[in-house]
Amino acid sequence: MEGRQSDVISRGDAWLLFLLTILNVLNVVDRMLLSSFANYIVPDLQLSNTEFGLLTGLIFLIFYSVMGLFMGILADTMNRTRLIAAGVALWSILTAVSGMAKGFISLAIPRMFIGIGEAVMTPSAMSIIADRFPKQRLGFISGIYYMGAPIGGGLSLLLAGYLGPIIGWRACFYLLGGIGVLLAAIMFFMRETPRRSFAAVDSSVETLPLKSVVRTTIKMIIGSPALLLVIAGGTIFHVMMGSTFFDQLWFVNERGFERDQIAQLTGWLVLAGGITGSLLGGIGGDRLMAKTGLGRSAFLCIIMITFSPFILAFRLSEVGSVWIPIGMFFAVVQMGAIFGPIFATVQELAPAQVRATTVAVTIMSFNILGLGIGITGTGIAVDWVISRGWAQPYSIVILSATLFSYLAVPCFYLSGRWFKRDRKRVHST
Repeated sequence: MEGRQSDVISRGDAWLLFLLTILNVLNVVDRMLLSSFANYIVPDLQLSNTEFGLLTGLIFLIFYSVMGLFMGILADTMNRTRLIAAGVALWSILTAVSGMAKGFISLAIPRMFIGIGEAVMTPSAMSIIADRFPKQRLGFISGIYYMGAPIGGGLSLLLAGYLGPIIGWRACFYLLGGIGVLLAAIMFFMRETPRRSFAAVDSSVETLPLKSVVRTTIKMIIGSPALLLVIAGGTIFHVMMGSTFFDQLWFVNERGFERDQIAQLTGWLVLAGGITGSLLGGIGGDRLMAKTGLGRSAFLCIIMITFSPFILAFRLSEVGSVWIPIGMFFAVVQMGAIFGPIFATVQELAPAQVRATTVAVTIMSFNILGLGIGITGTGIAVDWVISRGWAQPYSIVILSATLFSYLAVPCFYLSGRWFKRDRKRVHST
């Protein structure tokens, strides 16, 4: 497999990356449907902010993240393309079932099991990408795959803004479920990619027994401060990202937007800003590492510090301010940029045999500790602020989460500074 370490990307490689990215788009669209249709679903099902936070937060994320760890282990021990196909089929069927919900419980049950299906996707896909593409371009390739996040988020909002008023939120759920089943069938017939290593010390890249996968992953994470810090920084950042699940409610209730109008505007900004951010993070992280010797995660410090005035202006602006669309664009660029550098860092620091498991551990931290606290905590906090009679409860809570996210800056910097040292040490043990 040494030939794979060249800089050449074949047509077959590009096709596989395209298909994985499309599946990631669908993954994110399905995951974001509740948030995008918040101004439809919350009044229709008579949900409180706490119930909405649970549905989009812990109820989904606990199953998604914990099962993601098991799916990561499975991806390190079995055929990954078949595993992805099964996951896509499961979450798509359950998305359609979610469209039949009549209240909190009947929506919560399929949301739990959707998390199990979606947990398959990224650990398996990132493992395939690391085995398929040259390591010097992993930041860029990871950024392409994670472009599915802003595209999926944007499309989900555009569905709410354009198709929602025509066919309703339930029919949109049915439509997405049918598309997913079709794509799962295509993925089922894709060939598996042979596993390879970035380090000569990994003389064998055969899959390990289950117990060895767990033991090797724990040992590797403990032995790499750079990896621990990039996971910590990403987790802190995801707390803020979780609070943005309430943005559609914030726009309508505290900034005076009409629900379909703001869904459309946000959708286009998420598409444009997210794609820009994915490319910026992937290419910028690769170039920073090539020119300075710092790890890719250090590039995220530059982005967060540079964009902070625009993002804070966005959160503090009143109705009609030009800083709302401008600041929202920069906020989305920042969110799109983090994934390429983070997951390229994780992949290079992890031995080949436990790469998917390490990605799954990272995702579990991001989702349970990051998004779980961010989403569910925001819902609980908003209801508490409302009970205290304070004005603009969404603004208070979301701005607080935004300020908290800047604790990620030193984590990303130190991770980047220690990256090469840790990579050498991890792969020499």
